[in-house]
Amino acid sequence: MAQQHFEQRKDRVFLRAIQGEYNLKDELRRLRSLPRVRRAENIRFIDGPQAFSRHYIHPEDGLGQTLHLHLEEYAPGGRSQMHFHVNEAIFYILDGKGFEVHDGVRYEWEAGDVAVVPNHTVHQHNNADSQRPARVLVMKTKPMFIFMNMLFQKTVIPRPKEPSPNGQGFVPREDE
Repeated sequence: MAQQHFEQRKDRVFLRAIQGEYNLKDELRRLRSLPRVRRAENIRFIDGPQAFSRHYIHPEDGLGQTLHLHLEEYAPGGRSQMHFHVNEAIFYILDGKGFEVHDGVRYEWEAGDVAVVPNHTVHQHNNADSQRPARVLVMKTKPMFIFMNMLFQKTVIPRPKEPSPNGQGFVPREDE
């Protein structure tokens, strides 16, 4: 038998079966029956005390099939958990200034910038301003990855349970 080397092998296709009870007519009927506008005043921020989230379209609510959209607010000097996930994420910086840490590399951002978190990147979001909050709009393809049974996520360092040094008593801006 001839020795076979990895480079000599044929390309392989890695794909999981996508199957289940999915009827396009029923799904379109369900989607069209859902609200087309979600009012911010009806969606509260969760988490904290350094990083807060307001989920407009979340995989669990069934409003969309391909997008997860949420607003993040970081307390003065606040930071998120260090984590990774298989799906990419796009952060549009609404206000403030801060930085990302991606696989140990620091990337600065400020209002008007877009921060891109590539697939499988260990990352953390940080507010660089110790006096003012920062706010970002986050868009992800998370529901599509869930559908394809490819959602792998892990927290590397948990979200802080204590306020940042200058964020004592900080609450997110619910009315903006």
